[in-house]
Amino acid sequence: MRTLSSLLLAGLLAAGAVNAFAEDEPVTGDPDVTIRQDGDKMIQEYRQNGFLYAIKITPKNGKPYFLVRADGSDGNFIRSDNPDMLIPAWEIFKW
Repeated sequence: MRTLSSLLLAGLLAAGAVNAFAEDEPVTGDPDVTIRQDGDKMIQEYRQNGFLYAIKITPKNGKPYFLVRADGSDGNFIRSDNPDMLIPAWEIFKW
C-alpha cells in the first residue's frame, strides 16, 4: 500500500511538471519589433525572446543603418555596414 501511494504521488508530481512546461508560450521565429521616434530619427529595436540583438536607425535625411551586437555583451553595438570601425570601450573605474 505504501508503494502504491508513493507511486501515485510521484506520478502527480511528474504530471504537474509536464503541465507547467506545456503552459509556456511557444517560441516563434518572428522577432518583436519596437518602433520609436528619437528627435529626427526613427529607431526600430529587434528582440528575440526578450534579447535585443539589432537596432535599425533611419535618419530623417540619410541612409538607414543597422547596429548589431559586437561580441554578445550588453550595450556594445557596432554598425553592420562598417564592421571595422572600432568604438572605444575603456574602463576608467571599477568598483
